[in-house]
Amino acid sequence: MSTNPPMPPAGEPAASPKHIRSTMLGVMLAMLLAMLDNAIVGTSMPTIVGDLGGMAHMSWVVTAYTLATAASTPVWGKFGDLFGRKHVFLASIGVFLTGSVLCGSARSMPQLIGFRAVQGLGAGGIATLAFALIGTLVPPRERGRYQGMNSALVAVGTVGGPLLGGVIADHLGWHWAFYINIPLGLTALVWCAALLKLPATRAKARIDWPGIALMTTTIVALVLATTWAGSKYPWCSWQILSLFLVATIALGGFVVSQKRAAEPVLPPRVFRDRNFVLSSLMLFGAGAVMLGNTLYLPLFQQSVQGASATNSGLLLMPMMVPIALVSVVAGKVMSRTGKYKVFPVVGSGFLTAGTALLATMDTGTSRAVAGVYMTLVGIGLGLLLQVTTTIAQNSVEMRDMGAASAGVTLFRTIGGSLGVAVFGSLFSHATAGHLPATTDPGEATRISASALAGLPGPAKDAYLRAVASGTQHIFTLAAGLCTVAFAAALLVKEIPLRGKPRGQTPAASRPVDAHALAQDGLGSA
Repeated sequence: MSTNPPMPPAGEPAASPKHIRSTMLGVMLAMLLAMLDNAIVGTSMPTIVGDLGGMAHMSWVVTAYTLATAASTPVWGKFGDLFGRKHVFLASIGVFLTGSVLCGSARSMPQLIGFRAVQGLGAGGIATLAFALIGTLVPPRERGRYQGMNSALVAVGTVGGPLLGGVIADHLGWHWAFYINIPLGLTALVWCAALLKLPATRAKARIDWPGIALMTTTIVALVLATTWAGSKYPWCSWQILSLFLVATIALGGFVVSQKRAAEPVLPPRVFRDRNFVLSSLMLFGAGAVMLGNTLYLPLFQQSVQGASATNSGLLLMPMMVPIALVSVVAGKVMSRTGKYKVFPVVGSGFLTAGTALLATMDTGTSRAVAGVYMTLVGIGLGLLLQVTTTIAQNSVEMRDMGAASAGVTLFRTIGGSLGVAVFGSLFSHATAGHLPATTDPGEATRISASALAGLPGPAKDAYLRAVASGTQHIFTLAAGLCTVAFAAALLVKEIPLRGKPRGQTPAASRPVDAHALAQDGLGSA
């Protein structure tokens, strides 16, 4: 297998940086589509749950999405090899838009959960193909030149998403939290169709269906066990123990299948690299913390601090703005110096401190104090998320770039899935112990701001204490995950970042050969 990017055909002029940016912009528009959706839905979630159902189902709106994303990621990668990366990338955007339309038309919580899974299927394709393309087009050392585009994407997604979600929930109705995806999605679809020039070449690739089935079984069993344990069933009940047993057996089968498969979902060789394993561990924790913050901070702000949906989006700015700004600085410094270990170490330290402080919030915590805590979390995520992905990609050979990209995306997604499931179980358990005896904990989030204001004093105080207590449980666990990420960051080995090979133009400066990329393993999931 080739270990270098494919050479351009003889006599073919290199594309200009302007053309590179135009091509990457189409891919990034599609990534923005999924990023905005998560932020908008997170801010709108209290309104959605208040209309369709109780707190017991809230985490599943996110979990169904992330589970479908995790399970479909390797399938989309292999389909890109088989049928051409451009067509499959466009198809994934189409699936995402279809899921958005269905979610907006949902009339019950089970419908919404099912339609969110359709959205997640499309997001799996967008994520794995976009990251593999960008990772191939621009070598790690060269990415600082294009950091402005990526920073703009992060800024719009992280800052604009919560605010837009709040405005939609307050003024348009939660259905538009999904319908808003349509104009942006159609723009991305047309842009990529016109500017993403990939030869319609097919490569021979086999999909590891047994591996995918075993991986999906493992994830689903773990998510069900962590969601139901302590809330629907006792931890030591036969139902929960059976689910953990199924997950253990499926995981063992998955490991064995990956050693025997001709084209495994996750090639075992990438796990021999310490930096890849450590990066996956850090992103697992970061994925859980990021989704937990997006889902439960708006609930705390709207319930305990009395913010409207729009204001809760604004109140998330102390966390979202540092993510965008700090990622710009980290990317430029990394590109200029080639040094990167300091960023995950410092970032995970900030993240641990911020989540530990969020775990101390109660009914008396002011918005200003909560904002300071969220700023620490934002700085940590800004230093950690993108740099850690680059570390993972830089740690493997070029032929495993696609596997590394899909691998870290998968671990981040699984971290979000399991994290939200556990957080939801902890929250339900905590609220059940603090709500009045006449209140069904599964219906707690049905209480609107006006209904909450009309409750008798003792009942209102009990409800606010329930939400605050549940939030404390969530961020206490999140702080523990961040501590593990900090320990992993300390063990990272600083390997020089790859630049463009001598005598060659960077992959980003010429048309992409899909067949050559497939041979290099860049479409492997």
